[in-house]
Amino acid sequence: MPIPASTFASRRAELLERMGPGSVAVFPSSPVHIRNNDVEHAYRQDSDLWYLTGFEEPDTVLVLTTAHDEHRAVLFVRERNPERETWDGPRAGVEGAVERFGADAAFPIGDLTKKLQEYFAGASRLHYAVGRGHPLDAKVFEAMRVARQQSRKTGKAYPTELVDPVASVHEMRLRKSPEEIEVMKRAAKVTAAAHVHAMEYARPGQHEYEVEAEMGRVFRQKGSERSAYDSIVGSGPNATILHYRANRRRMEEGDLLLIDAGCEYDYYASDVTRTFPVGGRFTEPAKAIYEIVLRAELAAVDSVKPGVTLDEIHATAAKVVTEGLITLGLVEGPLDEAMEEERYKPFFMHKTSHWIGMDVHDVGAYHVDGSARPLEPGFVLTVEPGIYIAPDAEVDAKWRGIGVRIEDDILVTADGHENLTAAIPKSVEDIEALTAGRHAVAS
Repeated sequence: MPIPASTFASRRAELLERMGPGSVAVFPSSPVHIRNNDVEHAYRQDSDLWYLTGFEEPDTVLVLTTAHDEHRAVLFVRERNPERETWDGPRAGVEGAVERFGADAAFPIGDLTKKLQEYFAGASRLHYAVGRGHPLDAKVFEAMRVARQQSRKTGKAYPTELVDPVASVHEMRLRKSPEEIEVMKRAAKVTAAAHVHAMEYARPGQHEYEVEAEMGRVFRQKGSERSAYDSIVGSGPNATILHYRANRRRMEEGDLLLIDAGCEYDYYASDVTRTFPVGGRFTEPAKAIYEIVLRAELAAVDSVKPGVTLDEIHATAAKVVTEGLITLGLVEGPLDEAMEEERYKPFFMHKTSHWIGMDVHDVGAYHVDGSARPLEPGFVLTVEPGIYIAPDAEVDAKWRGIGVRIEDDILVTADGHENLTAAIPKSVEDIEALTAGRHAVAS
């Protein structure tokens, strides 16, 4: 079920309460970006604006204010235009912004400059994200200048304090409501179906992009609007490249295939990685590396609960990875020294977790008052350890070119956690049951 209009209204009410008296906030839509000549990139609304309105059209600005007697939520939108709507699709227009999206008032986007000056008058605090190079910056600063100039005549307050809205709306977004969690579970379910299909589908002789295309097909077939990020489909040595996106290589017998892909569903992301053998069975070196990463991922997931920090989760994963690398002779022990000197880093060079929500790397502070932030119920994070041994690494040749990452989306609950993507196989036995069964049929 889509998130209802009442939820967006409740979010705006909470944000207005957080803003305090004498405040005005401005949230612009994402700009339209030109791909080439007169062709535009696919449009996706700014996450903050959508979180507060559910409004998906470009050329939109939301103004929230506690300094106006009647208008607390105001939308500036494109006017209805039958000719343009023939080309680009229907618009809500000014009337729809009020009737369907709950604005107290709405105006044509062309009136923004003049109206901003009016809404700034009487407000002493402006919540607006500067430093991002948004095209709206110049209009906001001009409205501030005019409000300051007019205050000399009217005696009304004008914005003298600039507040980054990350301190308010991003804190709200970090804590997922039951409605949001249900949407994220749907995104996880669609993503799970795509990963399972990829395991069943991929075989030697195909190209990485063929598997990528199948992932995207399943996403769209099951109602996802888009991928949450560009899919990583890396086989063989490409699995050792963290953000590999070319997806062009022809897969070979004996390759591992690392797929980092997730769908976006109703504006909420999933982010999952699985690594599996293209040829149906893990080679012995690949299996040894894979099982280390799997143990690390399971231990890290098991550690997730309220009060734990992402740093502690990473330390759990890094310790298991280091133990395994020492056992294989890829890292020199003893364990305590290896951990203290971070000898695992040439093979496990990234952190284990990040927030996930509307953005795949979601908003919300990772540290509070200089310390790592303890987890709370309603937070959702990834757990994704990996081992990456470059093709030219100075190790025994049998280990070179092996890359493994395993990643799940984890919800923090009151008494522990829930793995939203647990349905996607990751044990050696379960993966080989899918890939080897498919391989036997294909051969």
